[in-house]
Amino acid sequence: MNFAMALEYQNCIDCKACEVACKEQNGVQLGADKQRIWVTQSEKVVFGEPFVALHPSQCNHCLDAPCVDVCPTGASHFAEGGLVFTDKDTCILCKACMESCPYDARFVDDKHVAVDKCTFCYDTRIVHGETTTACQATCPTKVRLFGDLDDEEGNLVQLLKSRRFYVLKESEGTVPKLFYLLPEKDDYFAMNSVDTGTTIHTWESFKPIIEKAKAKRKKQWKSV
Repeated sequence: MNFAMALEYQNCIDCKACEVACKEQNGVQLGADKQRIWVTQSEKVVFGEPFVALHPSQCNHCLDAPCVDVCPTGASHFAEGGLVFTDKDTCILCKACMESCPYDARFVDDKHVAVDKCTFCYDTRIVHGETTTACQATCPTKVRLFGDLDDEEGNLVQLLKSRRFYVLKESEGTVPKLFYLLPEKDDYFAMNSVDTGTTIHTWESFKPIIEKAKAKRKKQWKSV
């Protein structure tokens, strides 16, 4: 298993359903900003007219995660399925992982006095027999698709094989596993909704990057 998520970001309407579902599922205080999951807004221009691009965001569960390397106690670690977890019992709140994360995906959980982050609901849903995350299950516009990158016949890989996509801050070398799907029928909007210098990938171009990072890190994956 190698869990990941694809996002049809053009479908996002910033209704907050994913945020509410995530917080309810994982015991995060409602209204807490940028905790586990959030939507980033960026101003763009198409045909001279301004618009707001919405990018649903959360932990990218990077295959080559720097947060794991900098943690002095091993609290930040790779878990089963290539997920990046934080063990709250061994976290000493040094915040090194927060500083090293290019995606600003970690926060301090005041209840446990430890760093927390998105777990793709593995510990609260997947291990209990659910097949997807709370955010995917709740989204009314079907933005997210959770799945296994190792399953070539699965829905996630089949979707990535059929679409162009990009990842955020690829130059950081973290090999993130949130895949942003370019709109299919509006190339002008698609290219204006991404940052300058963003590399547009196909499954064939990105799969070798995944395999290289997985070969480097899989020996560190631990059972939850």
